[in-house]
Amino acid sequence: MSIAVKSINNTDQDLGMIRILLLNDHEGKALVLVPANMLLNLVSIWKHSGRHLQPIRGADAIKFFGQSALQSVAGQKKLFQLPVFVDESIAYNDSLQVCEPFTGLEFTAERSWFADSMSLCTLGLPTHAIDASQPQGDDVQVITKAVERFTTLRIQQRLEDTLGLPSLPASMKKLVELRSDPSAGIDDLVPIVRMDPSLAAQVMSWAASPYYAAPGDVHSVEDAVIRVLGFDLVLNLALGVAMGKVLKVPDDTPRDGVPFWQQSVYTAAMAELLCKKMPGEIRPKPGMVYLSGLLQNFGYLVLAHLFPPHFSLLSRYIEANPHMALEYVEKQVLNVTREQIGAWLLDNWSLPKVVSDSVRHHNDLDYDGVAGHEAKLMFVANRALRSHGLADGPVEEISDAVLKELQISREDLNEAAEKVVESRGDLDSLVHTITHAQNS
Repeated sequence: MSIAVKSINNTDQDLGMIRILLLNDHEGKALVLVPANMLLNLVSIWKHSGRHLQPIRGADAIKFFGQSALQSVAGQKKLFQLPVFVDESIAYNDSLQVCEPFTGLEFTAERSWFADSMSLCTLGLPTHAIDASQPQGDDVQVITKAVERFTTLRIQQRLEDTLGLPSLPASMKKLVELRSDPSAGIDDLVPIVRMDPSLAAQVMSWAASPYYAAPGDVHSVEDAVIRVLGFDLVLNLALGVAMGKVLKVPDDTPRDGVPFWQQSVYTAAMAELLCKKMPGEIRPKPGMVYLSGLLQNFGYLVLAHLFPPHFSLLSRYIEANPHMALEYVEKQVLNVTREQIGAWLLDNWSLPKVVSDSVRHHNDLDYDGVAGHEAKLMFVANRALRSHGLADGPVEEISDAVLKELQISREDLNEAAEKVVESRGDLDSLVHTITHAQNS
């Protein structure tokens, strides 16, 4: 489960707030003080200190900064006996309003406490200097430049050939064709499932999951598809499994994060529940919403595939900046976001445009294109799950405006979130069948 951390934005209230965090290496611990509305640049501190200081885990930060002694001025002052690295922009303030994002600890630190032990350097990068919002038409150019930044490749062929991204297997192409065909139905899907023993076994396993609470025993693939799961769910889960076999979950992910497929299944379930609460006249197709939720984070796997030497660095940056939106961190470290590259690949694989566009724009509330409602459902589902520790990223307020546009009440939102939380055990059983199928 992820540890909930409040987002810090570039508001007037936050401009004077200073973030304190604890780093460590084989030489010991060190404190860092950096403006809260800035992204901590780990490479800068490594170069300055000559040490390979790493952010501690969220759980360890809670234990360390949650000590009762830090509720007193004496304890706070003693904290600064550690080496202190201070961003130059705040070096000469007589006092600093300090906050710690994991525990919410806030206090006023006097410069005199660490004047003799501090080391000055440029640690922070303002988020306004990171352009995380890129028009979709420029995504291929952005991805190309990002790859060139880390390799000696010169993009001359089609991008997907040059990058060595795997092509879709034949069985998956058939599934994509079905997903893109509005007239396709169960009679088209069942023969494909029956011809693939592995997929057939998965479908039977999904149908037996307590989450779907099928009455009686499930005796056949047809029974599983027609009576229990339905066309959309079988097709969407089969696509998710197939894509997961093409691109694997990386090993060195951010610590304390929600495992990839858990987050994917939770988001899909949450988005579908919210979708069904929308009025019929504006409601998107629940099947497309579920698939968009399942693939919302797919670009994360693509980043790991394209930038393996740098993915560990990205993980450390995410850990060091838990209060920052993930797209800002990715843009700084890799020069491209998971939304950009994930949507590009899904579009390249010919998935329905409403799916690739909702993946691309689910963090952009100003987007009003063909997948406007789907993208906003992804936004709301993801933020709601973050507040329960079931999705990665800082906790952010869900505005009344976006709920009004979707015609979903706050009560609807809370009810759907409670349903996902209550169903975690059953959903995790579904996750297990997906990951087992991918590893087999």
